[in-house]
Amino acid sequence: MHTHKFPVHSCHMFCDETEIEITAGRGGNGAIAFRREKFVAKGGPNGGNGGHGGSVIFQANENLNTLSEYRTKKKFNAPKGDNGQGQNKAGHDGEHLILEVPMGTIISDLDSGEVLADLEHPGDQLIAAQGGRGGYGNAHFVSSTRQVPRFAELGEPGEQRRIKLELKLVADVGFIGLPSVGKSTLISRISNARPKIADYHFTTLVPNLGVVSLQDWGGKADQSFVGCDVPGLIEGASAGKGLGIQFLKHIMRNRVLVHLLDVNSNDPAQDYKIVMKELRAFDATLAKKPQLVTFNKIDSVDAETLKLQQKELKKNVRGLKKIYGISAVSGEGIKELLHDVWKLLQAANKAEKEAAPAPKHTRKIYRPHLDEDPRKCTVEFIRTRKQDKVFKITGKRLEQIVVMTDFSNEEAVARVYDVLEKLALDKELRRMGAQLGDEIRIGDAKLKFRPPQPKKKRK
Repeated sequence: MHTHKFPVHSCHMFCDETEIEITAGRGGNGAIAFRREKFVAKGGPNGGNGGHGGSVIFQANENLNTLSEYRTKKKFNAPKGDNGQGQNKAGHDGEHLILEVPMGTIISDLDSGEVLADLEHPGDQLIAAQGGRGGYGNAHFVSSTRQVPRFAELGEPGEQRRIKLELKLVADVGFIGLPSVGKSTLISRISNARPKIADYHFTTLVPNLGVVSLQDWGGKADQSFVGCDVPGLIEGASAGKGLGIQFLKHIMRNRVLVHLLDVNSNDPAQDYKIVMKELRAFDATLAKKPQLVTFNKIDSVDAETLKLQQKELKKNVRGLKKIYGISAVSGEGIKELLHDVWKLLQAANKAEKEAAPAPKHTRKIYRPHLDEDPRKCTVEFIRTRKQDKVFKITGKRLEQIVVMTDFSNEEAVARVYDVLEKLALDKELRRMGAQLGDEIRIGDAKLKFRPPQPKKKRK
């Protein structure tokens, strides 16, 4: 399979939602050609088929974490197929256009609102716009009753779609809390993420992803997880205040949450309740995720103050059994916290597998264009005009044949009527009251109804 990949550049501008237009490649036209051969009518037809147009395919890439490549470029077109030629030469197929997106990208059809795919794993693919079929050359239409066809099919137009891309970051552990509690400092300390850090609200304008290796904290080499700090959570975030509404959705995929509190706060219990209220308001399931609570910045207070704050928090918030104390600056207490995060994450993974046991992951390929039976047709009476009636026929394969028909060629038009007869649609139209000259609409094409002709009896 030949493919063309949309280039991925390094870009630090975060983008987690965008809309684009995609168009698959048109199929190549079939050829009308004849051999120059003695004693063969017209030399014999040898027009080749057109090549298929390229499809537009989205593919999950584990090395990406933003949709920024689609922020400014909004239209993407796959290459078309080449036309067929004489001597039964088929045209080349157009290359597929591969559009790479981060893992965790949800792809929807903007017009219907239908979710087409959720690309969760590396290599997952969605064939979002199917390339047009190449038209058959006239050699394809040779039969006992049609020995010298003087027509060929046009290439089928490629599918067009308006697409919405929405990213929900795929991270195992989410670090949450009010602004300025030290989430960015912590994730920069424990992972390879390098966020912007300063002493004021909303320094972090985008979520930061980082891989946390427990080997750096006395663990084993195979113990690691992806962490994400979620910025902008303030009171009213779920209603659109601050930046929180933009990023609350990213917590949806986290299995475990680490809730950071500032040990210097005048009311840590209230800080905790504000964040939990916003989680519940956005989605009730978020507040039920496994969670560890920790005070940060313990290097700025004495041991007695830390104990007092922990005691007060347990008193004012029901259900908190253990409250950790860490310093993202000095590293104190981080080792114990991370090892307990790992244990909680393993337990969460185990519970998830037991609740819904699944086979080992294999790459998913979503093919929405195959969901519909191409041979299924429906006939609908639209209205009565002054002189005749109007009927509409819908059917994927029939509409494909019509759109690939050259209506300036009488033989090509006759083939459409042959197809209607083979599918018994002419009889269905007659049963519904269609008469000679009534209008039949198939896609954008309009034809006049011809009643089925009685078969001649053999003598």
